[in-house]
Amino acid sequence: MSLTSAATLATLDRTGPRRITDLAAVEGVTQPAMTALVRVLEESGLVERRGDASDKRVTLVCPTEAGASYVRTRRQAGIHAFERLIGELTGDEVEALVAALPALKHLAELESQDREGPKR
Repeated sequence: MSLTSAATLATLDRTGPRRITDLAAVEGVTQPAMTALVRVLEESGLVERRGDASDKRVTLVCPTEAGASYVRTRRQAGIHAFERLIGELTGDEVEALVAALPALKHLAELESQDREGPKR
């Protein structure tokens, strides 16, 4: 799976159903490229398209249970990889990481807000 596909699935898992145009803006790709990517994800059973109850003209892209499971599995694999690597650090290095956690959390929040863009 491409990085953009994985990022798109993670965005949908984190933020909920989105319009293709919103996903394209968040992921930094063109609308036609996102349409093609969503088609591939849909054919793979990882996302589905649904109507928007508030606006019948709009179609939203939603993760399927298989898509959400894929995201959870990837996140868990990343957690395990970091746990293993952190286990190889010295005590001083672990303390430095712990001290940096508030700043890292703030960076993640800023990045998330930037990627999500305006809410609908």
